[in-house]
Amino acid sequence: MSEALQELARLIEGKQADAVMDTEITNGELTARVTINGLVDFIDFLKSDRNCRFSTLIDITAVDYPTRDKRFDVVYHFLSMYQNLRIRVRLCARENEIVPSITSVHPSANWFEREVFDMYGLMFSGHPDLRRILTDYGFRGHPLRKDFPTTGYTEVRYDDKEKRVVYEPVSLVQEYRQFDFMSPWEGAEYILPGDERGDGK
Repeated sequence: MSEALQELARLIEGKQADAVMDTEITNGELTARVTINGLVDFIDFLKSDRNCRFSTLIDITAVDYPTRDKRFDVVYHFLSMYQNLRIRVRLCARENEIVPSITSVHPSANWFEREVFDMYGLMFSGHPDLRRILTDYGFRGHPLRKDFPTTGYTEVRYDDKEKRVVYEPVSLVQEYRQFDFMSPWEGAEYILPGDERGDGK
């Protein structure tokens, strides 16, 4: 498998030199870092080249690095059932940079890109219907950004008096949770066989 990945890395670096910045094989997986301008052509190459044929888009996600100038990594995972290989494609994007949509090459990217937009706030140019997909109407912020508060900005509840759903600012009525990290089985009167704790001897 390692030889096949090395051969694939040489192939894409040779044929897509303008798009591919570098490649790396780690833990038996090939990652190609690409330029934002060369993304769509590179994805099309991966799908159509007879030595690649990465016809299955598995996932698109992002990673937030708030202290970095190019704050986000957009990460694509592809599978070639013809070559029995996987590839990860990464690109770096600034906070307000617009990433080209790959829906013209992989229509299944539609919902994945909507999820990245919803969770991280990244925009995709050329997307046919870029709107939130997981959060509610009127939701503020992007929950998977590192600077998003763990409690959120608003809470949603049904009000019996008003007979409707209401949105209210989050107000913590107690100190922030204190976790004791104790197993729920610790202190139980009945211990299942095999769960006995050593007595330190």
